[in-house]
Amino acid sequence: MNQQVLLQTAFCLPTSDIEALIEGRMIAAIPRIFLNPGRQFALYPSDTSTNALPIEHYYRSNFIPTAQKSLAELGSETVQIKAWAKCERCQVLDDSESLDFLSQLTVWTKAGLEQTRVKRGHIFLAYLRVYRLPQPIEIPVHPSPRFIPLPQPLTVTQNTPVLSQTCFEQRCRQMEERQPPQHPELEELQSAIALLSNHNLAAKELDQDIKQFLGWNSQSIVRFDSDFIWIKTIADVGNSSDGHQFEKLVRKSLLKLGFTNSRNDPKASLNPEATGGAGGIDFYADAPYPIVGECKATKSEIVPSKTPGQLIQLGNNHLQQDYAPCLKLIVAAGELTPDALRTTLNNQISVIRPETLQHLVELQAQYNGAIDLLKLKACWQNAYGLADDKIEQYLVKVRQDIAVRSHIVQSVKSLQENARLGEVEVGQIYGTYIGSSPPKPLMPNELRDILIELSSPLIGYLGRNKGNESNSDRFYFLRDLPQIH
Repeated sequence: MNQQVLLQTAFCLPTSDIEALIEGRMIAAIPRIFLNPGRQFALYPSDTSTNALPIEHYYRSNFIPTAQKSLAELGSETVQIKAWAKCERCQVLDDSESLDFLSQLTVWTKAGLEQTRVKRGHIFLAYLRVYRLPQPIEIPVHPSPRFIPLPQPLTVTQNTPVLSQTCFEQRCRQMEERQPPQHPELEELQSAIALLSNHNLAAKELDQDIKQFLGWNSQSIVRFDSDFIWIKTIADVGNSSDGHQFEKLVRKSLLKLGFTNSRNDPKASLNPEATGGAGGIDFYADAPYPIVGECKATKSEIVPSKTPGQLIQLGNNHLQQDYAPCLKLIVAAGELTPDALRTTLNNQISVIRPETLQHLVELQAQYNGAIDLLKLKACWQNAYGLADDKIEQYLVKVRQDIAVRSHIVQSVKSLQENARLGEVEVGQIYGTYIGSSPPKPLMPNELRDILIELSSPLIGYLGRNKGNESNSDRFYFLRDLPQIH
């Protein structure tokens, strides 16, 4: 079980070194004092102005962009603490020890390490097991170069390690036995790709794959759906004057959510490469239930009563007897006039903003199948008129359900890695889950139901060996369920 840890101090390290630790690029730190093994502390980022060399000479070339970025993010009055660490080992490197191995296995240049050793007379080399905080915390800037007291004690768990226990132990052996890096060419490739990853989703995914292969990251990887390129534009286009493009985006959104249209009718279509045109319905789908609607993109205009009136008129004209059973929806950026709002309420029409639609489609793209269209239908039917709040409440529930499942998968993974267990029982998983600050408390039977769900062949985050009795099933980790970001 991952027990809670109470941190009362933070230890100062250069902010760039901390970024390298959080990214999993290295497991080493060069503290100014000897760190006792077993000591635990938050990682306080400081600047590198005390380095004898500029960062271009102190850090290896493939790390310089990250080092520059982390320095630029340092505040003058407060700093962000993103992680905490436990010192597993600390040793002294004196003049008799070559520093080639340390440069190869970390982000520091040999020249930078030699300058540090000349300046200090030796190098304290600490092996740190690093854990991410669920949310960064801000504390005031502190002048101490070593340990500082935290303004308030910080309670953490070991649920979010940068590296798994197995991976960390492998990296420790590599450091202790002075082994060279196994894939230096891949490290150079990763550095080049990282420069593109902020603007290219394919590059971002490849960057994460390479990091995991190199052992820099054992955390779950979020796969990037190429549809995010257009999904991220829904709100912006909806709040513009480009009505035709917005209509196409709404149609693409409904298809992404799982709606389909079996009609061969351009006036009542879901074709994302076309629009309803003059006299046509903006969008229509007939499965898994019929939905019909209008789009209203605008920079500053209000939404008049003719917008819902147009939906009613065109829906009846083109769908006739099929219009009444439809769920009626307007996606509009502008504020509704009192008459328009009254019309939507009287005619059972739901209205959402482009931002709400984007939130729905983003979650569906990140977790395929996360949006249950029948539950979504119930939200719309219970929120005629302005429906944004009702939809956002539904999204909060979906995100919590995903977070619970991700936490359960990590509980099973943690049990297997830290306790050296193969398959684990429901009771063991329940104890780990409850004791690790879960996103939602569960009863044992609720946990077991979710475990069975996660171990189904079509989902496959966990494996399951069925026991003879209901509570004798045993589970084992198969793959990560990425957490919501």
